[in-house]
Amino acid sequence: MELNLTKPICFFDLETTGTNLAKDRIVEIAILKVFPNGNKESRTWLVNPEMEIPKEVIDIHGISNEKVANEPTFKELSKQVYDMIKGCDLGGYNSNRFDIPLLAEELLRADIDFDMKNMLAVDVQTIFHKKEQRTLAAAFKFYCGKDLIDAHSAAADTEATFEVLKSQLDKYDDLENDIKWLSKYSARKTFADFAGFITFNKKGQEVFSFGKYRGKLVEEVLEKEPGYFGWLQNADFPLYTKKVLTAIKLRKLNTKL
Repeated sequence: MELNLTKPICFFDLETTGTNLAKDRIVEIAILKVFPNGNKESRTWLVNPEMEIPKEVIDIHGISNEKVANEPTFKELSKQVYDMIKGCDLGGYNSNRFDIPLLAEELLRADIDFDMKNMLAVDVQTIFHKKEQRTLAAAFKFYCGKDLIDAHSAAADTEATFEVLKSQLDKYDDLENDIKWLSKYSARKTFADFAGFITFNKKGQEVFSFGKYRGKLVEEVLEKEPGYFGWLQNADFPLYTKKVLTAIKLRKLNTKL
C-alpha cells in the first residue's frame, strides 16, 4: 500500500557517537523524502562530530574517526538538512525517542530554530512493537520477507523503515493510511519537549516530570522560583528542553503585560 500523503514525509536515520541527547553528535544522516505523488528523493551525509567516536560505538555502525575526519561538520551541513525536511512530516524507527530529539539538538546548536509544531512524526518502531515487538531487521523480514543487508547503515535503515511502514498498512486493516492518524498511533506519550522532562497534565498544562517539582505546573514553578529557571538553563539539559522552558516563561510574562 502506498502512503496517503497530503505533504512530503522525510524518513531519516542517524548514526551517532552515542545516545546522550545533550552531549552526543551525529556521524551520519540519511534522509528519504517521499512526495505525495510517489516521487522519492534521498541524501546521505557523513558528518565530522568534532569529538571522539568511542570504540564500542564504532563496533556497532562501523564509522571510524578516520572516516569522518575530513567530512563537513553538522553546522556546515545544517542548512542542506533543514532545507530538505522543512515543511515535511518526519518518519523513522525509534525516531520519537532518539532521532528527532538528537536532530533537534544539532539544528539548534547550528542556530537553526527547529520546531515540531507544524510537523507530524510517525514512529514505525512503535507501530511494530504494538503489533509484533521485534527489531528493525526482524520487522523487515517479517513484513517484507527480506533480509536487512547493511543494518546500521543509515541509508539501508531508512529505506527499510519506509518499506516496513507500507507493508504494515497492507497487513493491518485497522491502521489508517493517514499521517496524522499514524503519528498519533505511534506516539508513546505526549511531551512538551522531546526528552520527556516536561509533560502535560490532564488539563493539557505543562508540568515537570522529574525532580523535586515533579507533577508541578512549569509556569507556577518558574514564577515562584525564578532561580530554578537559571539553574535549568545552565545545567546539562537538551537545548530543545531549554527552548520550551524559555517559551513557557515568555508566555507567562506576556500575559502580565
